[in-house]
Amino acid sequence: MTTALPVVGRNALAGRSVVVKVPATTANLGPGFDTLGLALAHYDHLQVEVTDESGVFVEVHGVGAGEVPTDETNLVVRAIAHTFAAYGIPLPGLKLVAENVIPHGRGMGSSGAAIVSGIMAAKGLLEGIVEIDSDALLVLATEMEGHPDNVAPALFGGLTIAWMTPEGPKHKKLMVHRGVSPMVFVPVHAMSTALARSLQPESVPHEDAVFNLSRSALLIAALIQSPELLLAATEDKLHQSYRAAAMPETNRLITLLREHGFAAVVSGAGPSILVLASDPGQRLVAADLVNQTSETPWQTLMLAVDFKGATVIRTDA
Repeated sequence: MTTALPVVGRNALAGRSVVVKVPATTANLGPGFDTLGLALAHYDHLQVEVTDESGVFVEVHGVGAGEVPTDETNLVVRAIAHTFAAYGIPLPGLKLVAENVIPHGRGMGSSGAAIVSGIMAAKGLLEGIVEIDSDALLVLATEMEGHPDNVAPALFGGLTIAWMTPEGPKHKKLMVHRGVSPMVFVPVHAMSTALARSLQPESVPHEDAVFNLSRSALLIAALIQSPELLLAATEDKLHQSYRAAAMPETNRLITLLREHGFAAVVSGAGPSILVLASDPGQRLVAADLVNQTSETPWQTLMLAVDFKGATVIRTDA
């Protein structure tokens, strides 16, 4: 990781502000458990200003307003502080205004987006003082999130393969075939990622592991070259069946969608449902199927793949 200049006082940051845009993500994509992630064109926006006063002021609009912390325990603030601390720079007084649209606790990477928002905001505020490259961004985000499968696509966009090495997290970004048309069905109820992970067994049958290896390889080919293979490529035996009892309506609708030929999987830890359609028209049929058969309300998000990832859309230094 790049080291900071020896001394950076608060005055060096006076008057700086930054605006950051971060996409939602969906992880696993069926067989690619803790490895594959996809960035979606559904964005949280964050504005951060350095203030003359010490401490942090946080304003949240949209999703999470009145629910998420508005002090130093806020996840975005913690990510900014983590980045400043990594470079040995004192945290100045800050004012944050968050405009959130990514659902919380629904398997669309809201915590990863919050972490990436904070790290990218810190990167923008420190522009010209320290330079934080893509490898360092991924390390910082993974240190906070614990695994890179959501933060990698949030940072870099597109389809990402993420893995851990003794030297830290790594990723490879791939461009998705233009025929791939994602949609997400979002329920009214949330799902704890920690609970979902607790339902995973410590070991799985050998044949299930081999099955998922084949489907993960096929899924890469389907997403970048052959969307017609998406239904077969999104089969999974490693995680979704173990979590099904915790989200029965999600499981029922995924089974129904797949029986009708749609590549439907749990989005991240759930309970949202991701459908990877091979053309935009398929999504209307899938939406009608869910609306006619669902037992609880679901929001339908017809989205594009985000290819840019997190961006600093304005910085005043």
